[in-house]
Amino acid sequence: MRAPLLSVEAVTRDFDVSRPWLERVLEGEGRRLLRAVDGVTLEVRHGETLALVGESGCGKSTIARLMVGLDAPSDGRIEFHGQRRQMIFQSPYASLNPRWRVRDIVAEPIRVLRLARKAEVGARVARLLAQVGLAAEDGEKYPHEFSGGQRQRISIARALSGEPDLLICDEPTSALDVSVQAQILNLMADLQSRLSLTYVFISHNLAVVSQIADRVGVMYLGRLVELAPAGELFSHPRHPYTRMLLEAVPRIERTGEPRTPVAGEVPNPLAPPPGCSFHPRCPHADERCRRERPEFVDAVACHGVQEGRISFAR
Repeated sequence: MRAPLLSVEAVTRDFDVSRPWLERVLEGEGRRLLRAVDGVTLEVRHGETLALVGESGCGKSTIARLMVGLDAPSDGRIEFHGQRRQMIFQSPYASLNPRWRVRDIVAEPIRVLRLARKAEVGARVARLLAQVGLAAEDGEKYPHEFSGGQRQRISIARALSGEPDLLICDEPTSALDVSVQAQILNLMADLQSRLSLTYVFISHNLAVVSQIADRVGVMYLGRLVELAPAGELFSHPRHPYTRMLLEAVPRIERTGEPRTPVAGEVPNPLAPPPGCSFHPRCPHADERCRRERPEFVDAVACHGVQEGRISFAR
């Protein structure tokens, strides 16, 4: 069996959110650590699209930065078995240098990685712009001269210029209008097919994820709580949190019916609840859930599912 392209093994990431040293001394307060990612283990397979979903603050963007190497794990290990990995960031407005022409933005990875001779860079940039639906002449312009969707195409061209095996996509369509989102998603699907790319797609939008993902991981308060093939997860969610997220997704066949909002709020990550972190919001929680943290067994972290007392079908 072929080795996974990327392996994440028991990865944890803590951030020091302590107050300044003098204030802590005066108040007799210790250091405060926020655990953004808590013991996540998963694999990314060649050629697939793995989506990570969850509410804001669940740790999915932090895991994206860990995967691409922008941050280092506090504990655990990440192994990448390809040549290069690149990232497409959430905001097409903040991720492009406003002082650089587009040709220089797209060419930067080529120059840094020395992927072409100096005389070849211009032609390569023109080909990359054409791949994402832009003209070679657009390379002479600045980012402010483009719409949000066009800027995200520039971001994709820049990511592709590094000849990556793996693209980490951190909510690449969330800042765009719905019609433009569809264009970018279609472009990404076409590029994946033509260039044999592997995607990790970070999103809170399950409607988008259902269209593009091969497998879906659901995160809650820094932990992976469910991982399954997309079709299976959307037709037969196992974790109560996954079920809650799916109930909030609008569906044509249920037009006019009231939607069930995601109940409750994500707990403070600086003071997570004991036991299962989801138990304050879970209608199926019992005493064990409130006391004992569930392990990730058979691709789900839920006492009720593992005990056989919770079963869902849509």
